[in-house]
Amino acid sequence: MQTSRNPTFPASLRRRHMLRLAVASAAASGLPLASVAQAASDKAAFPTKALRVVVPFAPGGATDVLARSVSDRLGQQLGQPAIVDNRPGAAGLLACDAVAKAAADGHTLTLGTTSTMLSNQFMFKKLSYDPQKDLVPVMRICWAPIVLVTNAQIPVRNLQELMAYISANKGKLSYGSYGIGSQGHLVLASLSNLTQADMSHIAYKGEAPMVQDLVGGQLMMGIGSILSLKQHIDSGKLRAISFTGPNRVPALPDVPTFAEQGHREDAFTISGWLGIAATGGTPAPVVEQLGAEVRKALLTREVNARVLVAGFVPFTDDSPARFQADWKRELPIWKKLLADAGVQPT
Repeated sequence: MQTSRNPTFPASLRRRHMLRLAVASAAASGLPLASVAQAASDKAAFPTKALRVVVPFAPGGATDVLARSVSDRLGQQLGQPAIVDNRPGAAGLLACDAVAKAAADGHTLTLGTTSTMLSNQFMFKKLSYDPQKDLVPVMRICWAPIVLVTNAQIPVRNLQELMAYISANKGKLSYGSYGIGSQGHLVLASLSNLTQADMSHIAYKGEAPMVQDLVGGQLMMGIGSILSLKQHIDSGKLRAISFTGPNRVPALPDVPTFAEQGHREDAFTISGWLGIAATGGTPAPVVEQLGAEVRKALLTREVNARVLVAGFVPFTDDSPARFQADWKRELPIWKKLLADAGVQPT
């Protein structure tokens, strides 16, 4: 036992030692020796080289910053570098495709969003990969709730007042989002349908131009991330009405959720997330190991702080099994929300 703690003990001998322990344990418990031995061998041998974390966005954005923070920590914990590979474009399809077609050994991961890893399959008629078969969920990094805001010129201060205002101005109002099929689009399309207000959707190419029009008064209502909107909420130029998701957000603790204001429809209670997935077929012990290491990274003060500063909510109690179950549960919800918003696959 002393040799296994010796830092100069060769890696190959350490792996054989761990394998003997696993086999002995399996014999004592009555488990099949072959399966336990293989699982122990897979886990002991991972990682054998640098990890590649494929990010579907350009460098500098919130997702990229979090990917680098988590990757740096993973590299320290696993003893192998974790290199971020930015693959922006095509709504995240390029990044997911790169991971889907990589070797199924856990060394290639993607850190993406609900859109890039889940709802894209309902946005496009043909994908070069099958998300359910070619990607395997590992761990969610954080919740990504979005906040509904109005320009301060609108005389409303909560969701009830906003819905009354919308109902009194049917056919006259527009709302903005950061793209067709985005969660922001789906939330406000649902609000329009709920009030039968026939609001017009203005799809911007990203949040920045939408926020500019909101602050300038060219747009009266929109929805987006805390990172983009908080400074304008704090200045009083925009008024925060409600958050999506199950809970309030630490960055704006006084802003209630839709559910708190009486609306528990799927469009308002479901929350986007940022998560990590590996190539489909990656051995289960490796997926479990990756999940445990990501959770460990999220519990560090540095990574946790990065998540909060970006306006997200750390997800520290996730697991591969829970992620997989929620992924399957959410699939029909996102499919229906897209259909209800009139989004047609292209």
